[in-house]
Amino acid sequence: MKRLTAALKAAPSTLREDLWPVGAAPPPRAGQPRWLDWRPAIVVPLVLVALILAIPNVNFYAFTYRLGGPVGALLAVIQSAALVVALFRPVLAWWTSTVVMITVTLSAESPAAFHMGATLSPWAGPGLAVQAGVLFLAALRVRPRVAVEMLVVSVLAGLACETTLTGYADDPRLTAASLAIAVLVGALLRGRQVARTELVVQEELTAEERARRTLLEERNRIARELHDVVAHHMSVISIQAQVAPHLVENPSEELKENLAGIRENAVEALTELRRVLGVLRSEDALADGVRHTPQPTLDRLDELVANVRGAGLTVVTETAGTPRTLSPGVELSAFRIVQEALSNAMRHAPGAAVRVEIGYRRTGLTVRVTNSAPGSAAPPSPGAGQGLLGMRERTAMLGGELATGATPDGGFEVTALLPTQPPADPVEDTA
Repeated sequence: MKRLTAALKAAPSTLREDLWPVGAAPPPRAGQPRWLDWRPAIVVPLVLVALILAIPNVNFYAFTYRLGGPVGALLAVIQSAALVVALFRPVLAWWTSTVVMITVTLSAESPAAFHMGATLSPWAGPGLAVQAGVLFLAALRVRPRVAVEMLVVSVLAGLACETTLTGYADDPRLTAASLAIAVLVGALLRGRQVARTELVVQEELTAEERARRTLLEERNRIARELHDVVAHHMSVISIQAQVAPHLVENPSEELKENLAGIRENAVEALTELRRVLGVLRSEDALADGVRHTPQPTLDRLDELVANVRGAGLTVVTETAGTPRTLSPGVELSAFRIVQEALSNAMRHAPGAAVRVEIGYRRTGLTVRVTNSAPGSAAPPSPGAGQGLLGMRERTAMLGGELATGATPDGGFEVTALLPTQPPADPVEDTA
């Protein structure tokens, strides 16, 4: 009982908030139903429908209600124009249609002045079609609760107007049912479009989250791989610092202390690296033997290509320039980029011919993997691959450049330029 009393007390403020035209601005773009994209194309036929309904309405208001030609034409045009306005300001359009109905009722002559057989009902003629059309378009735009409030107010106002004109009200069930069907259809279409829009938004969020998770996993993988590279160099530094005093006759105490400090720092850094790697590998399901396998380099490129050929893919390799030993990070990144590009070709372009080109330059290493259009032997795997994220991360880590895209013949190309020297730091002007 208390809840009912509270709801009745809050009803006026709720109706004022829901049905006040100022609050009927279009919703944000992200929440708009997709049919609103077609509003410019809907306006023209809707204007024609409004003009068709306005013509009989002019005759109805001018002669049946005895309002006169100018007044009847003005009210009929205003009421029909509400159909077009409902596309942009549904609540304002509904108020306009309702106010015109009330104005016609209050301005009509006394029923005794009409000839026998005259129809005195605000729902007679095209007025009902206009009212139903406005409610339908409004239900497409506003919340279902607001649409129901409009329906109830429209039915009550129509009954009141009919009673004022004729002294009694006919059975309103047919008319109320017509208006209710218009509101119901509009609300159902709106709910369907809103659900579809929310599904699209959710799919976009899911795709973004999947890409973000893939990116983090790839960075985690890169960190694990680079640990082995960095750990190797730190171990070498530690051993060299320990052996160096024995290679010099009568080394000074300062030299011993410096070399001992270098070794101590190297051992401490190596310990920290192992601790971080332990955290990164805490959830790794790989076996210990696989975890501690040496990281691959371009020396294993032939082995990789042979495995891919064994899977049924035609692969051709070409090397330009003079092969030389590069830094472990560059070698590892180049191998992983080729590996991922070949995997993408197998998944998304089965039956295609693949060409792998490795170019040794003075300042960098060029990796180019190109595949032709997919063959007809097997369909490509569904879904979008996430391997390009890993390629970009590896290239950006080295300060290089990555270009990917479709080729004119329907294939795909991946080109990476990996600098062999780290980018130089900008020189600060201390002058």
